[in-house]
Amino acid sequence: MRDGLAGLTLRGRAFLAAGTTAIVCAVLLGQTSLTRIGVLVVVLPLVAAFVIGRRRYALTAVRSVHPRLVAAGQPARIDLLLSNEGRSTAGAILVEDQVPYALGTRPRFVLQGIARKWQRRVSYQVRSDVRGRFDIGPLTIRIADPFGLIELRRLVPGTAPLVVTPRTVALPPIPVMGGWTGSGEYRPQAFAAGSAEDVSVREYRRGDELRRVHWRSSARMGDLMVRREEQPWEARATVLLDNRLRSHRGQGLGSSFEFAVVAAASLVLHLDQHGYAVRLVLADGTGADETSTAVLERLALVTTVQRPTLDLGWSGDQTRGGLVVAVLGGLEQTDSLALRQLRHDAGTALALVLDVDQWGGRSTASASELPAESVAGLGWRAVTLGPRDRIDSAWRDLGRASGRTAAAAGLAGGRTDR
Repeated sequence: MRDGLAGLTLRGRAFLAAGTTAIVCAVLLGQTSLTRIGVLVVVLPLVAAFVIGRRRYALTAVRSVHPRLVAAGQPARIDLLLSNEGRSTAGAILVEDQVPYALGTRPRFVLQGIARKWQRRVSYQVRSDVRGRFDIGPLTIRIADPFGLIELRRLVPGTAPLVVTPRTVALPPIPVMGGWTGSGEYRPQAFAAGSAEDVSVREYRRGDELRRVHWRSSARMGDLMVRREEQPWEARATVLLDNRLRSHRGQGLGSSFEFAVVAAASLVLHLDQHGYAVRLVLADGTGADETSTAVLERLALVTTVQRPTLDLGWSGDQTRGGLVVAVLGGLEQTDSLALRQLRHDAGTALALVLDVDQWGGRSTASASELPAESVAGLGWRAVTLGPRDRIDSAWRDLGRASGRTAAAAGLAGGRTDR
């Protein structure tokens, strides 16, 4: 009864007030008929509160998200399996699932015919233009009487996570040199004619398989020789995202930082599709070798950090000779040393440099002052991007620069040979 009275609606309170007033007036005026009407008006919400309050629902909700990882702007489907494990029955209830504001309005369903061992499956879609991790739930049920005098709200516990990754842009394939690393007893060789003399061999060790014995080399050396073990090479790439707060301008989805996150996500997906083992590194030096799905999930949660310089503690043997693609914001003189060191360690260094002044409402005075020019002076292949520039076009421009560099290297090699 107490729970029912706590759920009195405005109409229910008005009935109680009107009924009480009618009874008092009837007593003062000696009107018996008015007393009966007042008692009826007062009893009606009390009876409704008693009936609604004594019902004990045992609703359970099992929530599933498909897919659990979705790109910004793409819809995800939420499936709800509702069950009644209690003994109470009801004609209809209003079900409302709680979702964050970024995913849209809260979905509502009116369910009827709830009985014992009742089950129902409902589905709805959500969509977010903002990246991040969102918790969907818990479920709220509203139970009301037919007259609208009592309304109770109860929570059905249980939530499900939805991760919204940054949107990505399809990038064109470009001629990128470098990035191939491997381990093992020798590096793969290109055999021009398949001559046995080109096979790399070593001395026989106890436990080596006889099928690996290279008999021609054994006869020439006078001792058993076996072919060296081949270890597969893999293409490794590092994507550096400059997430320093001081390097970016703007707010919300229109900020240079969100533009940089989209560029980094596009690069990760593109390099992964072309066979690279991708590693994402942030300005504070945090990073790990992960799958592309894990990297995109990490980019969904990345935020800016308060840091004056780029931390290159991650640069070492894994970076040496590999491919490094940097997405940089506004640069300062103190960043030159770090970029020069990173270029020295990398086999190929590409940079997408954001002209953050354009996000701040200012335009670059001349082409010589473009941010990419200062990075290119450190040995990088760099292009400048503004808020209206296309990431795929900038990536294509980097490919053209790579092609010109490769051609120049080939001409230089030819002159050296002559």
